Amino acid sequence: MSGAERTIRAGGRTVGIHRPAKVLFPQDGFTKGDLAEYYRGVARRMVPQVRGRPLMLERHPGGIGDHGFMQKDVPRHFPRWVHRVELPRQEGGTVTYTLCDDKATLLYLADQACITPHRFLSTAGRPDRPDKMVFDLDPANGGFAPVRTAALLLRDLLDGLGLPSSVMTTGSRGLHVVVPLDSRAGFDETRAFARDVAGLLAARHPKALTTEARKEARRGRLYLDVQRNAYAQTAVAPYAVRALPGAPIAAPLAWEDVEDPDLNAQRWTIDTADRLLTADPWRRAPRGRSLRPARKRLDALLHED
Repeated sequence: MSGAERTIRAGGRTVGIHRPAKVLFPQDGFTKGDLAEYYRGVARRMVPQVRGRPLMLERHPGGIGDHGFMQKDVPRHFPRWVHRVELPRQEGGTVTYTLCDDKATLLYLADQACITPHRFLSTAGRPDRPDKMVFDLDPANGGFAPVRTAALLLRDLLDGLGLPSSVMTTGSRGLHVVVPLDSRAGFDETRAFARDVAGLLAARHPKALTTEARKEARRGRLYLDVQRNAYAQTAVAPYAVRALPGAPIAAPLAWEDVEDPDLNAQRWTIDTADRLLTADPWRRAPRGRSLRPARKRLDALLHED
């Protein structure tokens, strides 16, 4: 085998990792080979989280020191065994998205210097019907305690609406609270619901939380961001590596983890992935629920407040 390439067996396929010694994280020395090894180890957990979902690929062929680029359309050189789906753009025309349906594809994407896959909140089969609703919580002025507090407040509100949720670090700055849905509602209805939930929570905690999209209007408050809940928008995939120093991971958590005062968005990295994988906090993730009864409960709370 040439020193310029190594091969990995995955699901009956042989995937070549070209230039495995190429350094992608210059401050840490992590290479393309390290990235591929991480994704090989995490595939059993990650592939079920992205299978059947259109992806936007964040690629950094020159390493994270370059600007990289976001890629929606499948490049022509991708092998035929990589699954794909053609979907309409909102502004007209179509996009042919990559699907990562197996371990071999995940490794092939690593070979293409796709450091971070970002997934649709809907599946390729029902692209206009989300089965995930996401609340994006980032710190306003540094410090992670307000993010943890906001996530716990949001969890309790969602529980009261009959919508149990899961939580994950983004690997960047904050947390994502993820609500599984039954795919009956469209994106407009889902985003309107998320906006009303965020508005209610902000009204109850006006000194700490806000729904103001303009930074100058937030005045140090944590922004409850629901903008990802729209057609063709994406959110970072669980277990994805982020293109940041240290190679942090978007890590699924148990809700008990959020109560840990030492938690931060970059706690887990490819160096600590073995410890991350000793537990499976999403093994008993809640099933998708309907928004219809939750909407009735939410409207009643909005009327009371």
